[in-house]
Amino acid sequence: MTNSVVIVGAGEAGGQTAISLRQGGYDGTITVIGDEPYIPYERPALSKQFLAGELDMERLYLRAEAFYDERDIALKLDGWVDAITPGQSVAMSDGEVEPAASIVLATGGRVRPLPVDGADLSGVHFLRTIDDVLAFRDRLKPNTKLAIVGGGYIGLEVAAVATKLGCAVTVLEMTNRVLNRVAAPVVSDFYTRVHREAGVDIRTDVTVSGFEGDTTVKQVVCTDGSRIDTDVVIIGIGIIPNVELAEAAGLAVENGITVDAMTRTSAETVYAVGDCTNHPNDLLGRRLRLESVQNALSQGKTAANAILGKAEPYAEIPWFWSDQYDIKLQMVGINDPDDQVIVRGDSNSRSFSVCYLRDGVLVAVNALNRPKDFIHAKKAIAAKVTPDSQRLADPEVPIKSL
Repeated sequence: MTNSVVIVGAGEAGGQTAISLRQGGYDGTITVIGDEPYIPYERPALSKQFLAGELDMERLYLRAEAFYDERDIALKLDGWVDAITPGQSVAMSDGEVEPAASIVLATGGRVRPLPVDGADLSGVHFLRTIDDVLAFRDRLKPNTKLAIVGGGYIGLEVAAVATKLGCAVTVLEMTNRVLNRVAAPVVSDFYTRVHREAGVDIRTDVTVSGFEGDTTVKQVVCTDGSRIDTDVVIIGIGIIPNVELAEAAGLAVENGITVDAMTRTSAETVYAVGDCTNHPNDLLGRRLRLESVQNALSQGKTAANAILGKAEPYAEIPWFWSDQYDIKLQMVGINDPDDQVIVRGDSNSRSFSVCYLRDGVLVAVNALNRPKDFIHAKKAIAAKVTPDSQRLADPEVPIKSL
């Protein structure tokens, strides 16, 4: 078989794998198969600048289309893969079969559905792709009533954009606070206050039981009997990793496609990268599945190096970010509900940090408009520092000095 790599998935992870292969000197054929009509693009701006109409589509792309042409990277877009045969081929739904000495699964994830009556009404949307945004972006106008199901980062980012566009926004969160799974109560309380001050109606402990309307959604119905008038609904309750191809091929799967630190799956010559993977992180001492740009790009580079025979274990401290109004939240590390929480600065202001300690060790930091805390926290967490709590709480004491 000729030297060939087929990458299943044309998102950030798949695109970065192809880019890194060529940059690393790979001289075989590279084929990237995507189920969208777009060349590899970045997703974070979809719920921010692109949704707000402040960013052209071309600026979402990882590279311009000419980049792939010039480097002989074949892009097969708007296609679907039916099956993979490790070490042999990738079969597409149109009957085409791509020879593949190596296969990279960059299948990402799909939106988690809300299984209630009326979810198929016109006006009920999700946000995962460019087409998702284009389907409802023009409807976000002054006085439009928008209901957002889910108080996570996507939901709150959409709420911030829509509010600035003049929409009347209601956020419905089924747990007792927004950002419940990812941040301490002090962060949840802060964002609840900020959004309410901006005019957003945030409701917690509310479960949606259905949507009503003739052909277009008109109301959100909740289990407590309340009804919310709406023109548009956006559901943001997480994603499900796309592991079906891996399962059908007999690969190990557990909360994602199981890979090692070099992104190798349980099948020789098959790799997996991005949101769909469950990978080890020696710095954290645990396995995890991450939905982040940093992870997608880094795993793409790691897979390319492994294919090139330059395998280097991937282990980085995870980091994320969220833009809402004038607040940039930068997060580094993974916090758990039982971690000790220390606040640096005044949580009633728009600039403070929240630090998480586990057995005295700094494991995560949420920095709100405090970029230096974020930058220094990366190194401090990797070094497993055990800071003095009183000094850590003092915003005038640099984290790097701890």
